[in-house]
Order: sequence, then C-alpha cells, then structure tokens
Amino acid sequence: MTMTVGELFIALVLISLVLLASNAIRNVSPWLRRLFLPSSVIGGAILLLLGPEVLGRVVTGPFEEAAGLFPEYVFESWAALPGLLINVVFAALFIGRPIPGLRTIWMRAGPQVVVGQTMAWGQYVVGLTLAILILAPVFGMNPMAGALIEIGFEGGHGTAAGMADTFAELGFEEGADLALGLATVGIVSGVLIGTLMINLAARRGVIQLENPQKTAETLDEVSIQSDASDLPPTEEYSEFKKDLAQEEETADPLSLHLGLVGIAIAIGWLILTALQWIEQQTWARNDGLEILAHVPLFPIAMIGGVIVQLSVTRFGLEPHVSSRTMARIAGTALDFTIVAALATLSLTALGEHFIPFLLLALAGIGWSLFVLIVIAPRVIPENWFERGIGDFGQSMGVTVTGLLLMRMADPKNRSGAFESFGYKQLMFEPVVGGGLFTAASLPLIAQFGAPTVLGFTLILTVAWLIFGLLYFGRMVPERGRGRWK
Repeated sequence: MTMTVGELFIALVLISLVLLASNAIRNVSPWLRRLFLPSSVIGGAILLLLGPEVLGRVVTGPFEEAAGLFPEYVFESWAALPGLLINVVFAALFIGRPIPGLRTIWMRAGPQVVVGQTMAWGQYVVGLTLAILILAPVFGMNPMAGALIEIGFEGGHGTAAGMADTFAELGFEEGADLALGLATVGIVSGVLIGTLMINLAARRGVIQLENPQKTAETLDEVSIQSDASDLPPTEEYSEFKKDLAQEEETADPLSLHLGLVGIAIAIGWLILTALQWIEQQTWARNDGLEILAHVPLFPIAMIGGVIVQLSVTRFGLEPHVSSRTMARIAGTALDFTIVAALATLSLTALGEHFIPFLLLALAGIGWSLFVLIVIAPRVIPENWFERGIGDFGQSMGVTVTGLLLMRMADPKNRSGAFESFGYKQLMFEPVVGGGLFTAASLPLIAQFGAPTVLGFTLILTVAWLIFGLLYFGRMVPERGRGRWK
C-alpha cells in the first residue's frame, strides 16, 4: 500500500472533522454522556457506518475507487494510522511524570498492584482456557483468541488497534477486529456494570455516597480522551498548578514536547532493532523460534519514554516538561488512533465469530466482577471498594473508566484511591494492559502453544493471589473481609 502526503493529509482532516462532529453530538445527547463514551469512539462509529461495511454496501461514493462514501485511498490511510500513532501514545506515557522509587510506589499502591495484576493475568487464564476447551475445538478458532480478553479489555482500543499488524503477521487477521469489538463492549459494560455495583455498594453500606444525584454532573468534568495516557496525578491540585506554570515558562512548549516524544520513539526503535538482531543471531538462527520479530514498537517506545524522563530528571529539566502538554499529545494521537481503527473495523469478522465473541465478552466480564467482589476486599486493607472499583473499570476498558468509577464512588477522594491508582500504573502498564507481555502474548502463543502460555499465566495469577492474601490480607480487618452489610 502506498499513499501520497496529500492523501494522508485528507484522511487526517476527515478524522478531525468527525471528531468535531462527535463532540457536538455528545454535547447535545444526554444518553451518550451518561454512557461516558469517548468522542473518538462515537466518531469511529460514524465513519464505520459511512464506510464500505455498512452504508457502502448499498450506496457508492462519487469516486472512481470508493470505500463507502470515501475514496479508497482515505480508507487505506485510516487502516495504516493506528499502528503508527499508537507509538506516540505509549512513548508519551511517562514523560513529564515524576517516577518515584519502587519502595514509595509499593507502600502506596501495593494492594492495588496485586488486584490489578491478578485481574490482568487472570484474563489470560480465562481466555486461554476458553480457547483450548471451546473456541478452538468447537468453532475452529485460532488458539490466539485466548489473548483477546486482555488485549481488548485491559489494553483497550489503542492496544487492539496497535497490534493489528501482529495479528496479520501471525495469521489471525480477524483477531484485531474481535479485539476492537471487545474493547467497545468493555467500555460500555464497564461503565454500566460499574455504576450498578456502586449503587449496590451504597445500599449495602459498603460506601457512602454524599450526593448521588449529582454524580453524572461530577463525572462530566472528567476528561475521557485517552486510555493509556490518563494516569491520575500523584499529587492533586498542586501538581495541576505546577504544570500550568511549566507551560507558561516554556518557549514553544508543543514543539519541545513533540521532540521528546520523537526521541522516545527513536530510542524504542533502536532497542527493539537491537533485540531483534540478537534474536536472529542466537536462538532464531537454528530452530526458527521468533518472538521479538513479531513484537510491535509501542511497548518498547514506552521504555524509551521512561529513559527520556529519567534523563530529564537527571539533568534538572523538569521545569521545561509539562505532563499536561504530554497528555494532550498522547490524547490527540489516541483519538486519531481509535477513530481510524473503528472506521476500518470488519463487521463481517464479528458476524462470522459472533458466538465466540459473546463467550469471550461474558467470560471477561465475569472474571473482573469476581476479582472485585471476592478478591479485592480480602487484599486491600482500607477502602477496598473505592480502590478496587478503579481496577475493575480499567480491566473492563480503559484507564479513564477506572477514574470515572472511582470519582463516582468517592467524589472527594477521601479514600486516597486516586493516588494509589496512579502509583499502581507505574508497576502495571509496562507489563500488561498494553505493556510488554501484552505485545508478546500473540507470538508466545504462536511459538509455544496455548497450553504452555496458559500454564505460565496461571502460575502468575495464583502467585499474585497467594501473595496478596498472605501479605496484605493479614492487614484486612476481620469485619471487612468482603462481607456486604
């Protein structure tokens, strides 16, 4: 596939226009606001309806080569965008955000690290078990379908879109469409089920809702523009004011921050290229065992971002780097990624695998609910619901879903859930939820088989669970061990 700069420019302009339109639609539609669907998801759905999979089946655009109501080259440009822009999202993840010591992170967020890791690794266990026992033998699906729950639910739209090339390279091209579909189901069901759980918790006396009538108004103040970059601030309003001051002091801040993102991506590319070269010169030379060759760039770009941030801290350049500006860059890139990915979603693939898709969605929802209701109160010593609901929201869709649910359960942050959740991300995102293992899961299944990866993830799930119960569980008061009043 080749395209000119002008064709790519037109494709980007169309996404910008549909984002503007989707924001307007969301502002005038109360029920869309209550669902807390990001404007990017709404915009992607609009382009999907106007594309070759829906309206394009009955109406052809006024172009010589048309894809729905759009020129074919626009559709091709959209298909290529997610794999490129997702690198920007992950490269910017930690730039501008202080990286505290591991001890500080552990003391503040240890219990939520345990809950989050248990949820993530358990999604592989549930998905791979389902794939081995039902999806592969009954429906003839690729065993890599076992990784779709974690990629779609925990990783979100950005991760699912960014791994499209990996799916295609490994012969499971429809997997990218299924993962995007699961990500959409996760966002909607995460908000709806999370809201239901919060109301049940309030009725049972687990939490106190000070003014539930204004919950929707409070949540509308929360930005819902990205999944990977929306880490909550580790310090509250003081950090917000600090970022504003940094933006004012920095000359031409946007170009500076874009440059830092570019450096992070370049560092990630060099690291990945070096690792792939080592693989080709060692174990891949003899038996053809290739794993790193299929790992996408974006999780390694995240490591490049950490290196950039450590360098910024080392040379005292923090006053020139704003986390808010970096979050805006990542959020914009993610918006374009989601719109383009959903616009090119294959509804045919979803229709052909509807029953497996439904089973995966129900299994993922069931596991997340189990961890929230049964595991979280036995691992998190204090305010287990306010803190656990954030992990539940993240495991069902995107980081910001967790933030929304925590804001609903604890509008004034009296439990300290936001700070703990933010610290947890530093020990969570680099590995799962779009991290290194998420990116490597498909090639690992392809090389070693689903049973082997299932055994590995089962060991990790059980290990995290036992550790959490024995270490943090001893700190949980007897009266608070998960018993709803």
